[in-house]
Amino acid sequence: MRQTLLLSILTAFLTVSAIAQAADCNAPAAPKVDWQRCYADSRDLSGHDLTGARLRETSFQRSILKATTLTGADAYRARFVSAEMSGANLDGGIFVEADFTKADLSNASLKQADLRRTRFFRAQLRGADLTGARLQGADFLNADLSGARWTDGQRLCAEGSIGQCN
Repeated sequence: MRQTLLLSILTAFLTVSAIAQAADCNAPAAPKVDWQRCYADSRDLSGHDLTGARLRETSFQRSILKATTLTGADAYRARFVSAEMSGANLDGGIFVEADFTKADLSNASLKQADLRRTRFFRAQLRGADLTGARLQGADFLNADLSGARWTDGQRLCAEGSIGQCN
């Protein structure tokens, strides 16, 4: 019993250590980069291709990601607070429980993105495309959705749509 418990603890420790060591926070921005739990705050990543990147619990606070490709990225619980992301492509990405508070996502594409329980408090989503996005539990408190294409792919949010698509 005691050996089994020690073996279980050792296995769990080695698994967690292997996951933590797998991320290379100094790796250059590239498709499928592994930046899990890294700090990329205040970085200029404009126009970079981060397709399929592993960005779980990564911080991009005040970063510039204009026209950056995040297609298929796994950004579970990532923080994009006050990030400049206009024209970014987040299609098909996993952004569950991510934080886009005060982020500028104007004209961004979020088609088929998983945005469940994501925070968009005071975010700018003017002209964004949310076609097919999963929004269950998402918080759009004071977010500007004017001109955004809603999840059905047909409806455009009216000018002055703050906090909800009118």
